[in-house]
Amino acid sequence: MFEVDVAGYLARLGVLDEHHPSPHGLRALHRAHVERVAYQTVDIHLGRLTSVDPRASADRIVRLGRGGYCLVLNGAFGALLDALGYRMRRHRGAVLIRRDRPAPALGNHHALTVHDLPSEDNPSGQWLVDVGLGDALHEPLPLVAGEYRQGPFTYDLRPSPTLSDGWRLGHDPAGAFVAMDFLSEPAVPADFAARHIELSSAPNSRFVQVFSAHRRDATGADALRGCVLSRIGTGADAGPRELARREEWFEALGDIFGIGLGDLTDADRERLWRRVRTAHGVWRQGRSPEDVIKPAIRTGLIA
Repeated sequence: MFEVDVAGYLARLGVLDEHHPSPHGLRALHRAHVERVAYQTVDIHLGRLTSVDPRASADRIVRLGRGGYCLVLNGAFGALLDALGYRMRRHRGAVLIRRDRPAPALGNHHALTVHDLPSEDNPSGQWLVDVGLGDALHEPLPLVAGEYRQGPFTYDLRPSPTLSDGWRLGHDPAGAFVAMDFLSEPAVPADFAARHIELSSAPNSRFVQVFSAHRRDATGADALRGCVLSRIGTGADAGPRELARREEWFEALGDIFGIGLGDLTDADRERLWRRVRTAHGVWRQGRSPEDVIKPAIRTGLIA
């Protein structure tokens, strides 16, 4: 069983231990996490089913320099907050990608809240904490209904219109998704295990179909979808561009997103690139990713 390497995790984030929970410390940890530990799906596109255990996820961030998607990132961050003494709770959530699609099942997102941490601007002491939403939060939000601005994005936090006891975080129209709902009822890591297997391996999963990476900073967010690199916010003037060469694609993973790939062999890198490039070609042809990805996995064309 892994234990959280608190010193190693804080060193990875470049944050000093304040030795007691504080609003300042929570903000610093959150900012550093979304800036230094990118949201990404490398292991999914290598066909590797990683553990969703929070301590194992934290170990991968420290040891490999690689995080994952929401179930991994918020799981690990929650383990770090707990080890540092924050009153943290986990919650089952669901991310709505498009308004014209049905609401997804609860458990496809791992939400976090922190409690009993009052500040001058948040006397309630309750915070929405989420380092697993890609291009969304740069800092925690007071768990109080209202509109909040961070960099180029405006968020709307309200009671959920679909959950009788829950909250909805509405994303900015420029963002990668519409909203995230989560139940107020606390959850445990085991509540996400089955969904993690499905989201990481099912051919109809959007995580399996298209590679994605996101990194948030104070002035905007970088995104890589398949082979298309884009940015929202400061520095976005150049617009999206296609990374058509293998070398520039891997350079972007390291230089822009800070994704550690030191554990990958040359064969791993080639397999990853071949799969990403195949899915990108499907997208350019306007075909359904499932029509190509599913048979390609079955026949071994891509792993």
